Amino acid sequence: MPPMNGLIDLPWWGYPLVVLGVTHVSMIAVTIYLHRHQAHRALDLHPIASHFFRLWLWLATGMVTRQWAAVHRKHHAHCESPEDPHSPWIFGIDTVLWRGAELYRKEAAVPATIARYGHGCPDDWIERKLYSSHSKLGIGTMMVLDILLFGPNGVWMWAIQMVWTPFFAAGVINGLAHFRGYRNYEVPDQSTNLLPWGILIAGEELHNNHHAYATSAKLSTRWFEFDIGWFYICLLRFFGLAKVHRVPPKMREIPEKAAVDAATLQALLSNRFEWAARYGAALRPTVTHELRQLYGDRAPENRVAPEQCVVWLMKDAVDMSPEQRAHLEALAQQNGAIGTAYAMRRELTALWERSALSSEQLMAMLRDWCERAGKSELAPLRDFALRLRRSEPA
Repeated sequence: MPPMNGLIDLPWWGYPLVVLGVTHVSMIAVTIYLHRHQAHRALDLHPIASHFFRLWLWLATGMVTRQWAAVHRKHHAHCESPEDPHSPWIFGIDTVLWRGAELYRKEAAVPATIARYGHGCPDDWIERKLYSSHSKLGIGTMMVLDILLFGPNGVWMWAIQMVWTPFFAAGVINGLAHFRGYRNYEVPDQSTNLLPWGILIAGEELHNNHHAYATSAKLSTRWFEFDIGWFYICLLRFFGLAKVHRVPPKMREIPEKAAVDAATLQALLSNRFEWAARYGAALRPTVTHELRQLYGDRAPENRVAPEQCVVWLMKDAVDMSPEQRAHLEALAQQNGAIGTAYAMRRELTALWERSALSSEQLMAMLRDWCERAGKSELAPLRDFALRLRRSEPA
């Protein structure tokens, strides 16, 4: 063994591989244990798996479970508002991306945040006496282990481990995933999916999906999306180390179904963001055609892009800005087809906003909506109503 090397001697390329491996374990611990298990209760973990993640996070990040869960729950409760601990729309994208860890530590030091949002987190002897009260001891222990195992290389390996999770979890996810990317669902915040393949940051890339189904243990919702965090959860479940409580609700169409019933209503109410997305997709050709007919040769600066109009149709009225609502209402007055699409979308929104009504009353409203939509002059609206009527939870 060459002098000054640690207990493990690797080729030059072996050290980066080890760093990628240990940082990947850290991200898996964050997404499965801290995020999906502790913050949202989307799954339960066996004590063996739970304590492994607690120990690893203590060594690799020094994060305290109660603090992390509390800050994240507050983020969901006040997303994109001045009360949001780390919104790039409030603090600026550069601040959240590069100083996200500072924002997290600042909010974690607020006793009222921990008291209100930190309930249900571990409070056993080892949490009180070691993990929470001596968090710096964990990352110090990891540094000693890295140097012992890998010699001088352990110093830079440890340094990368210490910045990896704060940058990707507190910077990239909290920053870029609320600023750039694609959206499957027009949820009432600015969350985005960074990539359809959630591998590097363990599935957290699919952040817009998460905000649509916050209590789901699975973050992928489209056929082309992959959530590696869910892959590991399935492995844990196979070995009896995890119990999944919730995933995004699934629906099926019954071709022979002729009437709206309680199952139809349930399919609509439990998948409101999905149906809003389907509505926008169904009406996209109509909106595109009608806008072209409406604008003619008018200058581009005086136009509303078809895709922007479709996005507005996917949003609930309460989630639209006054400017967006004014634009869409003006278009609805100028064009009958867009007016019909807009009016029917507002009525659809009313179905899931009227929580004070009984199931029978909501069913009657849905039957009436489907009947009128089925008689519409707009073929896409008729097709949408047919699919809705035939749907029920899978």
